[in-house]
Amino acid sequence: MGDNVTRSAGRYDLRGKAPPAGCYNRRLDRGGMLLNAYRVGAGIFALIAPAPACAADGPAVLGVPVDFILFGLTLLGVALFHRHTLRVALAGLAVITLYKLAFTGFKTGGGIPGLLAHLHLEWVILTNLLCLLLGFALLSRHFEKTHLPAALPRFLPHDWKGCFVLLVIVFVLSSFLDNIAAALIGGAMAHTLFRARVHIGYLAAIVAASNAGGSGSVVGDTTTTMMWIDGVAPLDVFEAYVAASVALVVCGIPAAMQQQRHSPILHHEHENIHVDWIRLGIVFFILITAIVTNVTMNVKFAEISDQFPFIGASVVIALLVTVPLRRPDWEVLPESFKGSIFLLSLVLSATMMPVEKLPAASWHTAMGLGFVSAVFDNIPLTALALKQGGYDWGYLAYAVGFGGSMIWFGSSAGVALSNMFPESRSVGRWLYHGWHVTLAYVIGFFVLLFVMGWHPNPPHKAGVVPNSPPAATAPAEGARP
Repeated sequence: MGDNVTRSAGRYDLRGKAPPAGCYNRRLDRGGMLLNAYRVGAGIFALIAPAPACAADGPAVLGVPVDFILFGLTLLGVALFHRHTLRVALAGLAVITLYKLAFTGFKTGGGIPGLLAHLHLEWVILTNLLCLLLGFALLSRHFEKTHLPAALPRFLPHDWKGCFVLLVIVFVLSSFLDNIAAALIGGAMAHTLFRARVHIGYLAAIVAASNAGGSGSVVGDTTTTMMWIDGVAPLDVFEAYVAASVALVVCGIPAAMQQQRHSPILHHEHENIHVDWIRLGIVFFILITAIVTNVTMNVKFAEISDQFPFIGASVVIALLVTVPLRRPDWEVLPESFKGSIFLLSLVLSATMMPVEKLPAASWHTAMGLGFVSAVFDNIPLTALALKQGGYDWGYLAYAVGFGGSMIWFGSSAGVALSNMFPESRSVGRWLYHGWHVTLAYVIGFFVLLFVMGWHPNPPHKAGVVPNSPPAATAPAEGARP
């Protein structure tokens, strides 16, 4: 679940690379669609169940570590008791922590010292995320009060196509902004354009558009920034836009029609609209500050970027500096804080899971990672994939970026938007009304596979020597050589 600039990539050791293995050869596969479906399903199961190498170090049920069972029960509780999500998340975190203290210990050691060492390792991530969630909640209110959303009807089509264009705007914003900010700006615009009556399916599409927009940009998502820092070429990630663009259309059109039926877009802008250009300038100042800090710390000072929440602190400072110009809506902070603590509880629980290795790199594994990232932290999954090697990085960027959109708490953008629209905090309603997001993920993935083919990228770090040659792969006809 973590997303743009919510984490510091520098704390992961990304230097070692395993040989590319298990690469899929389409011409050698004679099993058809059923075999492919089986492989994808097996890949998902392998990612969730047998992956932890330390299962033998603690109790397990049918080979599944109790850690994962407890985390799964926490997620199930969130899904069933969506009116009590904060209590469920905190209770789950407490139970998992007590279990780790009593039975398995932490990666940093056992007992209270191990817990304190683990919290010391994670505090920068958690603080960054808290500052960003609260800061961007205030930023979205600044943007709404610019009155710019109320002026949009004069530029947008007056039917479902206007709803779709709004999703495209969110997609483009997220290609160079934090996806939390893009989702909240999209939510602020939707709140005005649809008279505060936003369909849950459309909220899911806003989150999907924000995650899709950052999947092909090395500055648009934390996972892609991690790849860039590790030496992956930006063009290797850029191909994710093939899948992301298709996914935007597949989920965007049904969502736009849902929204138009639920609450039609405003046909005319309000009279006597005066855009508050100072507030708009504040919005851009905060966003530019976050972007510059993110890029500077991760590119120029990567060795210290994991020692302090520089990105979150920059957003807080930018907000405080602009207070004399326009007062922020401090009143939104209590409710946003509750939603932020909920997300932080799930993130901290996920960091305690014994995810130590991934199955062999293949397009099946990459596709499975998208489903897993809807509930598990995609940052360590990305770090493990970079260590392992053998992936086509465009696929990985799309999978871990877009996959979190399938559940409302699967990405920080979804959690942030749920603070603005609490009615979206239901896994059942999100999956039912946002069915097009999961469909879009699958279709986008297979379009990417058909158009570009599966081409595992060679090791991108000097000194990494594969122990065995990569498996042969067959490029798609008309695709790159």
